[in-house]
Amino acid sequence: MGKSNHSILIFALGGVGEIGKNMYVIQCDDDIVVIDAGLKFPEEEMLGIDMVIPDITYLEENRDKVRGIIITHGHEDHIGGLPYVLRHVNVPIYATKLTLGLIEAKLKESGLLGETKRHLITGDSEIRLGKLKASFFRTNHSIPDSVGVCLDTPEGAIVHTGDFKFDQTPVNNQTADIAKMAEIGAKGVLCLLSDSTNSERPGFTGSERSVGEAIKDVFSKATGRIIVSTFASNVHRVQQVFDAAYEYDRKVAIVGRSMVNVITISMELGYLNAPEGIIVEPDEVNKLPAEKVVILSTGSQGEPMSALTRMARSAHRKLDILPGDTVVIAATPIPGNEKYVARTIDQLYRIGAEVIYGGHGPTGTVHVSGHGSQEDLRLMLNLMKPKFFIPIHGEFRMLRMHGILAEQVGVPPENIFLLDNGDSVEISDGKARYGPKVHVGNVLIDGLGVGDVGNIVLRDRKLLSQDGILVVVVTLSKQNGTILSGPDIISRGFVYVRESEELLEEANRIVTQTLQKCVEENVNEWSSLKNNVKESLGRYLYDQTRRRPMILPIIMEV
Repeated sequence: MGKSNHSILIFALGGVGEIGKNMYVIQCDDDIVVIDAGLKFPEEEMLGIDMVIPDITYLEENRDKVRGIIITHGHEDHIGGLPYVLRHVNVPIYATKLTLGLIEAKLKESGLLGETKRHLITGDSEIRLGKLKASFFRTNHSIPDSVGVCLDTPEGAIVHTGDFKFDQTPVNNQTADIAKMAEIGAKGVLCLLSDSTNSERPGFTGSERSVGEAIKDVFSKATGRIIVSTFASNVHRVQQVFDAAYEYDRKVAIVGRSMVNVITISMELGYLNAPEGIIVEPDEVNKLPAEKVVILSTGSQGEPMSALTRMARSAHRKLDILPGDTVVIAATPIPGNEKYVARTIDQLYRIGAEVIYGGHGPTGTVHVSGHGSQEDLRLMLNLMKPKFFIPIHGEFRMLRMHGILAEQVGVPPENIFLLDNGDSVEISDGKARYGPKVHVGNVLIDGLGVGDVGNIVLRDRKLLSQDGILVVVVTLSKQNGTILSGPDIISRGFVYVRESEELLEEANRIVTQTLQKCVEENVNEWSSLKNNVKESLGRYLYDQTRRRPMILPIIMEV
């Protein structure tokens, strides 16, 4: 290869060192291709936040270079950020049929459908994106129509696997295109970016079909109603529930907004076959005998507002869980959700339901992961034989483990790059090194506000949630600064007023004293008055209660 004067930058705006908000950027000179645009759910300390998306300042600053966004599959952590991204960087989107169907529903909700260019791709498509050419290969995952991406650049091929596992007996008979992967590998791969989610798990990830067998087993033994809770997007799993229901002559009711959404779209696009008449409205369930019913619901993560959790609390409009029901939770908890799931399971047992969870049914597993375990990952590395390797999609320990797997199959340690969001790898003339840092961060979404809640607001929420708030209202005379009314002290979440009269009387006295002292010393700057009140009152309250409530002095002049 002769000397080239091209330089390639690869970095993540989200998705490394964390699970979720996947967004990867590959830039060759003046052409930028973005792969995925996801969201993630908030950490516990993000009080009141609904979701988190990547900070796309870099893309906004280089808007005219962005050639398009390629979406590997339709999960929220890969498509959830699109409505926010497209508002600022309106570029064409490339996605497979089902993925596009799910994206279009999202864009319709946010009123962006009309102005967004959408391109349908298949495993055989080739598209030009400036200097770069993208081709695709089919993979297996827990949602149909997932693909990996191969970007041909002047320096060589860059491959992004998307989320994948190798399922030899997929439910929809869409096998992974291993021949094409091998072909890409044989031509030579400059750099591989590969999914690290299950890099700590030995062996191969099981086939989705094994779940179908376990589900049928549950159906053959259950005498009452069956409630199956799984991820809405796991269309294969939903198909297997339909199949089992048909075989055991049960009707299926679907509850939970996202479940109804995904099933409707999947049926319209032909990814789900429901036998004639098998689906019934939730209203009709109570008219049917218990042994004729299956309820398919969201809530496998114990989310407080999901259908399963509400049914377990008897707070669902139409359906309750009854003694004798069998509940199958066909999912494992996402890290961080364990206690919510445990709480829901407890609640279900209390009602008298039989619960099958943790992946284990009476004879087999009711859940398998959509992500490859160590053997799947080694197989991908062996097929692609990359010169450079960047593990993506996982917390740091997962990336590290994936790096070790790459070393085991012969990638030299100095060619493996473990990144944090914003770290870049620069490749030119066949050499790779760490490149410049890129601006990254979290944009928090709370209600309709995008990015208007930052660290300061979160810090205030944290203080309020820990020690409460005291508001001090005082009216001063304009003429001579004497106190005309107040101070009135209002306490919320700090102490129970009726039982703390002495404390608040003393607080009152301290505020009065402080203000009088300020007047005597001719301090009439608002901010210094407020600070003096805050300090003296804060000190006293901390001495008395060992708490530090937020103190808001409101001073008026008349």
